[in-house]
Amino acid sequence: MFYNFGYINFKQNTMSTPYIPTLDLGSYIDGTEQQRKKFSDELGRAFNDSGFVTITNHGLSQELIDKLYQNIRAVFSLPADQKAKYEKPELAGQRGYTSPGKETAKGAKTADLKEFWQIGQTVTDGDPVKFLYPDNEFLEEIPEFNEITNEVYQKLESNGKHLLRAIATYLELPIDYFDAHVHNGNSILRGIHYFPIEDPDALPDDAVRAGAHEDINLITLLIGASADGLEVLTRSDDWLPIKAHHSDIVVNVGDMLQRLTNNKLRSTTHRVVNPARELMKTSRFSVPFFLHPRAGMDLTSLDSCIDEEHPKLYADMTAGEYLDERLREIGLKK
Repeated sequence: MFYNFGYINFKQNTMSTPYIPTLDLGSYIDGTEQQRKKFSDELGRAFNDSGFVTITNHGLSQELIDKLYQNIRAVFSLPADQKAKYEKPELAGQRGYTSPGKETAKGAKTADLKEFWQIGQTVTDGDPVKFLYPDNEFLEEIPEFNEITNEVYQKLESNGKHLLRAIATYLELPIDYFDAHVHNGNSILRGIHYFPIEDPDALPDDAVRAGAHEDINLITLLIGASADGLEVLTRSDDWLPIKAHHSDIVVNVGDMLQRLTNNKLRSTTHRVVNPARELMKTSRFSVPFFLHPRAGMDLTSLDSCIDEEHPKLYADMTAGEYLDERLREIGLKK
């Protein structure tokens, strides 16, 4: 049974109230020029303020979302030896299963309390980039899982492309600025299981489900999780609990977009906190989609985002180079 959150809850902020709009993606995809411009402006404003928005009318039916979570639960209910068949350390967690204790938030000393499964790009149009990507792991025990996750991947990737077009308009770039960069991009759909904490007294003091971090990619699209726990750090340094409808998608800025815009659009720091003690023996499931560009995308900060008041902050780097650097920092790559 899934929690159905009908609001976004936040601690009152004495400095300012974060701007957290709920935007109708359909108004951008099928709307008038005026509606598209309004969507773009509100998206940009929110990313400048709180760093995230909630998206409705995104084309993922409630039936599909429910099936996705049913299959995610089934995967992590498999015996450990069956899951281990799909763990490929040489792929740095980028495909298949990753067991507990492998991923650590940048700068943290203790690994996150989670396990996950990752699905990557499937290239079908003859693009030679296909040979740069490892094959996805086909889960033999639950065939429907492969079909459902592939469908969700494609729908979220399509949504992400529309959102990037709106961001391009906000940044006064050509509307198709990101299109070629994200066509057959290195995006990832991740199913996460924050497993029950059976003996909280045995945990290190700093052990949490997901330590404070920023996402590596351009933008992240997160389908509402199965329980509370997600918190976002506001611009006033307050932790803001996020509760969204299970049918909604929460979107945030990642590090690659932050680098490209020289901090005009700020990457969103977030974490998943441990539940109250009486709920520690329960699981939490979450399914984010990390929208990545192709490895060759130049993340050099845009000239339009650099001036005397906003000097260039980042060294020039490609998306592939940055991904490699971050995978090493979080312990998934040696």
